[in-house]
Amino acid sequence: MPTRLRRPSKIKQLGYTLLLAGFLAYMGFSVVSGQYGIESQDRLKNELIRLEAKNIQLQIAKDKLISQISLFDPEKLDPDILTQRARELLAMVHSDDRIVDFSSDDN
Repeated sequence: MPTRLRRPSKIKQLGYTLLLAGFLAYMGFSVVSGQYGIESQDRLKNELIRLEAKNIQLQIAKDKLISQISLFDPEKLDPDILTQRARELLAMVHSDDRIVDFSSDDN
């Protein structure tokens, strides 16, 4: 019983080569521009730096507010600060205060 070996066709080999080359090109594109690619990592690093800077600013604002709140602690309350703040907020003056008007009405 004779056996005949068949050689693969050139078109089939070319098809496999093109298919694998296309897959390799897709993978290369994904490495650079994909969701988890190099460009995406750069964007994420820049976003992380921006958010860390914002976090530092918020931490500074938080510390400032905490220090202002600590001034109103009943055990450490300074009556002068309380009086000054109440006058500023309510726009009131004490009977002993002198008021100087700096308006420039030349009429």
